[in-house]
Amino acid sequence: MITQKLKNIFLVSIFLWIAHGTEELVTGFYNVDSHVKFLFGFTESFTSLHTAFLVFQIMLWLMLIVSYLLISEPKWQLRLMLIPGLIMVYELHHLYKAIEVGGYYPGLLTALLFPVTGYFYWKEWVRCKKG
Repeated sequence: MITQKLKNIFLVSIFLWIAHGTEELVTGFYNVDSHVKFLFGFTESFTSLHTAFLVFQIMLWLMLIVSYLLISEPKWQLRLMLIPGLIMVYELHHLYKAIEVGGYYPGLLTALLFPVTGYFYWKEWVRCKKG
C-alpha cells in the first residue's frame, strides 16, 4: 500500500523533474550527453514533426500500459513506483559527468537535489514494501 507520505514525496519530485528537464533543455544537454545520443540518435535524420509524432505515440502507449497496470491490481502501484526511484539514482550520472569534465555539466544543478529527494523516497518506499 502506498502511503500519503510517498505520494507527497513523489509529487515534490515531479516539480524537481520539471525543473531538471528545463535545465537540461536550456543548457543543451541533448547536444553533449552520450546517453541521449545512444537512445535517441536514430531520430537525427527525422523531421521535427516526425520526431514529435513518434514521441507522442510512445508516451501514449506508455501511459496506456501504466494506466492498465494501476487499475489491474493495487500491488502494481508500489511496483510502478520503483521506476521514479531508479531514475532518481540514475540522475547521479550528472555528478559523475561533471567530475569527468572538471566543471559544470548540463543538468547538474537540479540533479544534485535528486539524491536528497531519492533518500526520502526510497526510505518511504521500503517502508511501504514492508507493509
